Amino acid sequence: MVKIKSLKASFTLLFILITSTILAQGDGAAGIAEATNMVTSYFDPATKLIYAIGAIVGLIGGVKVYSKFSSGDPDTGKTAAAWFGACIFLIVAATILRSFFL
Repeated sequence: MVKIKSLKASFTLLFILITSTILAQGDGAAGIAEATNMVTSYFDPATKLIYAIGAIVGLIGGVKVYSKFSSGDPDTGKTAAAWFGACIFLIVAATILRSFFL
């Protein structure tokens, strides 16, 4: 039993050493620069996607507020403020994230 555990530990250590030497080869700075370029290339489409989601949320909120207003619900103001706040949050969050990382 002890021999099997020792054998498993030896093989595990051997595989860790082999993979670390394989992964350690190459220029690390070039890899980091490439990863940075890849991540920053996603920010413009992601920002546009968040703006589109904000527009859809605004349209849904407008319909909900209109239906509450036309039915005479006294809670219309609170609902309008909540939906408007959600749209503003999406727009501001997308803009701030883009300005931080680009």
